[in-house]
Amino acid sequence: MTVSLSPQAQGIAPGTLRRIHHIALNVQDMQTSRHFYGTVLGLHELEGEEVPSTLKELVAAGKVANFITPDGVILDLFYEPALSPPHPDPTQQFTRANHLAFDIAPELFDQAVEALHHHQVQIDHGPVSRPTGRGIYFYDPDGFLIEIRCDRS
Repeated sequence: MTVSLSPQAQGIAPGTLRRIHHIALNVQDMQTSRHFYGTVLGLHELEGEEVPSTLKELVAAGKVANFITPDGVILDLFYEPALSPPHPDPTQQFTRANHLAFDIAPELFDQAVEALHHHQVQIDHGPVSRPTGRGIYFYDPDGFLIEIRCDRS
């Protein structure tokens, strides 16, 4: 006897999900995090008409900030002033997410590392070289692990 599953029971069909729409991170200090993602990492902060209409009130109230990555993924920062990791040492992972990785052209990797050092960003480890390329791991102001990586040149 063969049991036929409904399409819903089989799961979402491959190719149905198109792309990552956005990534949302909770942050303890909105100004510090805006500086980090906008100035240190160079992401474009959405302003004015760029802000989605559903978030305009929250952005105006300082509770949300939106950035866009070069490939169009939106990074939402949600202000949570009482946020603190369960462990005071940011090297102790405190979420199920491991890290957020940004890709960079190999010829710009060393310049990015220099910028992190210039802004006194806390480095976890690296730069490291692997068969797949190079990477450096560091923390955002709330202790979330970020990577900048490039393919082998």
